Amino acid sequence: MRRVALVTGGSRGIGRAIAEALAREGLALAIAARSRDAVEEAARALRSAGAEAMAVALDVGDADAAALAVNAVAATLGPVDVLVNNAGIAESAPLARTDPELWERHFRTNVTGPYLLARAAVPGMVQRGWGRVINIASTAGLVGAPYLAAYTASKHALVGFTRALAAEVAGKGVTVNALCPGFTATELVWSSARNIVAKTGKTYDEAVAALARMNAGGRLVEPEEVAAVAVKLLTDDRSGDAIVIDGTTEERP
Repeated sequence: MRRVALVTGGSRGIGRAIAEALAREGLALAIAARSRDAVEEAARALRSAGAEAMAVALDVGDADAAALAVNAVAATLGPVDVLVNNAGIAESAPLARTDPELWERHFRTNVTGPYLLARAAVPGMVQRGWGRVINIASTAGLVGAPYLAAYTASKHALVGFTRALAAEVAGKGVTVNALCPGFTATELVWSSARNIVAKTGKTYDEAVAALARMNAGGRLVEPEEVAAVAVKLLTDDRSGDAIVIDGTTEERP
């Protein structure tokens, strides 16, 4: 049976790797992100590779836009069977400079977005008796991290939401899991490395190496590693797990 996936933040990094991996599994893809140009390019690339794909310009924190996006995907490709909540932001600041706007911005994108999209897509999954919700959290959703109060709190909230929703839909054919990557070779890490250079005087390579050493495996995670776990969840009945992907040999709950 042909399945339909909606991947937010799907124009680059982890989201794009997941979209490409799901397309290789035969799923039709809706790629969502804020930038219309970026999602159009990602969708074109998937279509050039033989996949069925559409682009959705979306601010995940906008309640009306989230519902409209799920409806637009259903009208074009079919109902959403697999929801990948990957869109997210990460900004560092000490608590004294973590103002209410920064705090709200993290929760709006990292928590409210997944809630709104799940609220729009999951009832249909339950009605059809099959569905997958994959929330991209972080190892920061399981442990504390300095200068990342807003990001860490929002990712903890996303893990909590994952577990609550998994319990709610248990036994209805729908699974809900969180993937918790460590530092991953994406623009978020490159941006963090540039900030380290600006504040410490380290070289860019030294900054990247320092971030890589913070993963248990001592290296950066590749986006394709996260995508491979997402693909496994298509046929795995586990639910409510926070699966750590940190550069060691295997992911672990």
